Amino acid sequence: MFCAIHAGRRGRSVTLLDHSKKLGGKILISGGGRCNFTNLGAGPANYVSRNPHFCKSALSRFTPDLFIQMVRDHGIPFHEKKLGQLFCDGSAQAIVDLLRSECEQAGARFELETQIGAITRLEPAGVSSGAGDAGSVSAPRFRVDTSRGPIEARSLVVATGGLSIPKIGATGLGYEIAEKFGLKLVTRAAALDGFTFEDRETQMFRDLAGASVDCVIECNGVRFRENILFTHAGLSGPAALQASLHWNPGDPITIDLLPGADPFSFFLNKKKQGSRSTVRNLLAELLPTRFADKLCDLDFQSSLPLPQVSEKALEAFCAKLKAWKLVPRGTVGYSKAEVTRGGVDTDELSSKTLEVRKVPGLHFIGEVVDVTGWLGGYNFQWAWASGWAAGQVV
Repeated sequence: MFCAIHAGRRGRSVTLLDHSKKLGGKILISGGGRCNFTNLGAGPANYVSRNPHFCKSALSRFTPDLFIQMVRDHGIPFHEKKLGQLFCDGSAQAIVDLLRSECEQAGARFELETQIGAITRLEPAGVSSGAGDAGSVSAPRFRVDTSRGPIEARSLVVATGGLSIPKIGATGLGYEIAEKFGLKLVTRAAALDGFTFEDRETQMFRDLAGASVDCVIECNGVRFRENILFTHAGLSGPAALQASLHWNPGDPITIDLLPGADPFSFFLNKKKQGSRSTVRNLLAELLPTRFADKLCDLDFQSSLPLPQVSEKALEAFCAKLKAWKLVPRGTVGYSKAEVTRGGVDTDELSSKTLEVRKVPGLHFIGEVVDVTGWLGGYNFQWAWASGWAAGQVV
């Protein structure tokens, strides 16, 4: 929709095709129904891609402030929740209404509940078969066969999203189109997703379901400070979701369960103060009781009072609390993942226009491209920025 707005403002005739019954399904469920529509700090460092520089052009030309101004212009109240994350005060429907209104003002036409069939690249006018595009005085054209009949266009923009959350209509159509035109794809994976584990850890997490812990989580050298949430499936919460974006099968994750604290010093101070409590009971002052019990069951079973505890053993236990290492079995999958990592290889596209280098007039924008943002409004900002960039030229 964002690309359609800006193309329409330039006087282009725009038709939006969507197989869904309603607009903006992913917008409507985002942010708990309030839509985390951007992030004040969105920049290239907040995105994962085989080419980390690719997103710089679009993000620098369409910044969060520009979308925020649109939100203000439509009178939508919003607030910053944390870490630059902006949410609607009310329903996410307000953002969908904003986009629909802007599309209609720009003259864009919606074709919902429309199934996409064959997509054909038409020979440019005046160019004989096999001559390629050289010498053509008009842009390439495409024909899209749909359940409502064929549509011909000079430009085709693929903004299909990824595979995440199929229950709201996600499909692999965008990747199929890319493959049809011979484009390379970066391996796709569910991301911003919870972790699953082998049976031993899974049972422990089930027993802890509902407990949440502030932590620093690290995966492949990238660190986030957020909460983890224990669930019946494994580990979720913002910290786990962030780490999943950087995780590959077989990789460990390391969790500092007491960020900013020195548990060994904590226990030594308690000892100096004359405490005769057990390590288990004292740890419950720092972590949820159920979790403290589980950690002690795993790595510190001693029921001796603190003065009788070996300081060497206690120091080793505290080191584990500061670097709790786990190896996930996988992630929950596309049914719960917020985004799809990977997609159309950025080597195939212009970073300025999102146009396919070898197929003039064909553009890929948003999540279908191998640019994936952190949790917290970053992926919407990429959608707005990449849509804007393509909308300037189609």
